[in-house]
Amino acid sequence: MISGNRVIAVVPARGGSKSVPGKNIRALAGKPLIGWSIEVAQAVEEVDRIIVSTDDEAIAEVAERLGAEVYRRPAHLATDDALVIDALRDLHATLRREGEPADIMILLEPTCPLRASEDVHQCLVRMVEDHLDSVATFKPADLNPHRAWRLDGTSPTPFIEGANPWRPRQELPSAYQLNGAVYVFCPERLPEDINGLLFGRTGAVVMSHERSVDIDVEFDFTLTELLMEKMNREPSSR
Repeated sequence: MISGNRVIAVVPARGGSKSVPGKNIRALAGKPLIGWSIEVAQAVEEVDRIIVSTDDEAIAEVAERLGAEVYRRPAHLATDDALVIDALRDLHATLRREGEPADIMILLEPTCPLRASEDVHQCLVRMVEDHLDSVATFKPADLNPHRAWRLDGTSPTPFIEGANPWRPRQELPSAYQLNGAVYVFCPERLPEDINGLLFGRTGAVVMSHERSVDIDVEFDFTLTELLMEKMNREPSSR
């Protein structure tokens, strides 16, 4: 709880991964992938409940063994085309029917295992202290938009009109992108007509490139394990 608000951490983990079958419970550095997100939520003292939303029995068993609650996701919210935000809306409605206020929700995607509990804590504090509706984590942009191009046929032109892609990096304005690691929001204020989790009065917490890894394909597992080995040798990097 924070400032009288009940805080629910949600780890969405459907069973139908196509890029890496069984991804959400595959071992990463000796721990099921969802275990890294559950462990981070357990380390945030403001979190009142940790819920894994899944349609998969194997994932449910692992989540419960690791100390999380499990809410079964309806099949129509676990398809390849289903949006996480709709699963969150469904879960919030279920919790309200059960008498759970769920004043603040935290979304922790299992594919972002290198986030730290401090990243989550910072998002919570920023939301409450600044009276915001939603907060998300960002990283420095992989490509500054002033360096982007568009192709009209075979003719390249700067993507941003008037931009000079040849300017030195140090002279370009700072640019950031969502890294998907942490979303904190007030579910009661979530508009029905949007499919994103940044809405209303928004805030940002910046994470490093190194800790912003997002596991999507087989190569990402290898890269993440290498980063974890590096972090274990250099604890201050986390």
